[in-house]
Amino acid sequence: MPKLSLPVRLALLVAGTTLPLIVFAVGLVIYNYEQDRRAATQRVLETVRSIRLVLDAEMQRMAGGLQVMARTNALRDRDFDSFRRIATGFLEQYGKDGVVLVADRDGRQLFSSVTADTASLQPRNNRDIVEKVFATKSPQYSNLFIDAAKKQLIVTAEVPVLRDGQVVSVVSFSPPIEIFQAIIEKQRPSRDWTISIFDREGVNFARVPNPQDTLGKRASPSLYAAMLRAPEATLSTVTLEGVPLITSFARSSLTGWTVAAGIAESSLVGPLWRNLAITSVIGGLLLLVGLAFAVRMATAIARGEMLHDLLIEELNHRVKNTLAILQAIATQTFRSANRIEREKFEGRLGALAEAHNLLSKEKWERSELRDVIDRVLQPYLLNAPERLRMSGPDVPLSPRLAVVLSMILHEIATNAAKYGALSNDSGKVALDWEVITEDVKPQLRLIWTESGGPHVTAPVQRGFGSRLIERSARDQLGGEATVDFLPHGVVYTVTCTLE
Repeated sequence: MPKLSLPVRLALLVAGTTLPLIVFAVGLVIYNYEQDRRAATQRVLETVRSIRLVLDAEMQRMAGGLQVMARTNALRDRDFDSFRRIATGFLEQYGKDGVVLVADRDGRQLFSSVTADTASLQPRNNRDIVEKVFATKSPQYSNLFIDAAKKQLIVTAEVPVLRDGQVVSVVSFSPPIEIFQAIIEKQRPSRDWTISIFDREGVNFARVPNPQDTLGKRASPSLYAAMLRAPEATLSTVTLEGVPLITSFARSSLTGWTVAAGIAESSLVGPLWRNLAITSVIGGLLLLVGLAFAVRMATAIARGEMLHDLLIEELNHRVKNTLAILQAIATQTFRSANRIEREKFEGRLGALAEAHNLLSKEKWERSELRDVIDRVLQPYLLNAPERLRMSGPDVPLSPRLAVVLSMILHEIATNAAKYGALSNDSGKVALDWEVITEDVKPQLRLIWTESGGPHVTAPVQRGFGSRLIERSARDQLGGEATVDFLPHGVVYTVTCTLE
């Protein structure tokens, strides 16, 4: 065998050392890509669940305000002049384009916030949802349809007006579509994401990007077919613009609407090719000065940058993702539970979501007690603020105290609305608080006093809500909660240590 020249031996040496290292580095990059893809897929699903929870909380708040209006004497007695002032106060929360309507079972409009001339109003053109409210005696949420008066695409929340246990009319609210657009724009992690909200027919009424071009259009064929098969899934789809996505969707059990979100495949494939090219170039140039170390460091740096961006985005969504996981657990746990139990649990999650929204506004540093109370009692303050009197000093709360107190106040207000002073038209509530500085650590004391409600008798056994109030105050606030069932009204006293 002829002796190989030095250049050939060097070439073989270079080839023998370079190729295995490049193959190893390429395999490492591809492995990291697969890991990133799995993480991105899970993150898309968690983001969808988070947006669905935010959407449900907003619709529950909206329906709660309508239910409060539906219980007013002005609406029950069809005193529409008085009711117009109430409806105007409700609409101030949502902007000038929201509309409140009242219609009978035949779809004839009895009241419109747009005009006092009801004789000129056309009958409602979504009679199916009106019939459903009369049949179920419960709130309903419509598909996207064209409003008969404004000739615009709208969705509505519908609530029954009851008299002697029977539905006599329906109060309807069509919120500005911009409300839903704002929700998904705030939740969009980056420009690589496509997020949509669809009605029960798979028709889009909020989307980023290109909201104007896609309003009223059905979901892309691949996504629409999957939505018909399951309430929640993750799959590869192609947008109406032809962009490949990793997409997740989740259907709301409250409204029947579906939230879908997807991240562009290119945002994952692009870094893959970039990392492969960097690895190959570095491997060829730095072979004799530690190729393996250089490739590993380059891959680690690229991986670190991607993880850094991921962690920043995850921190921005940490609480909402937690609530989304709770929602998923609740769906599995309460699959066989009745509607009342589900509504109780969803109401408590809604209270947590409202507390999170307040804390997010304050950058998770602290919030004011009065702001927390206003958020929880907003549905009851809307139309009859004189029935709730609040008095106390400004008290800054830590995020933990704000969340726990929101849950406690939600339970107390819910009990008052069902059984206590807020369950009739004459009851009143006084909520007073003070800061006690006698001990080393200052303490907060809240006193909820009801009067004018139904005659009070102590229950035979405590429900879950009462136990939740007591345990939350004791275990999470380091204080206590007591309830006195006085004949003229219930009195709750909650104390906790301020941080």
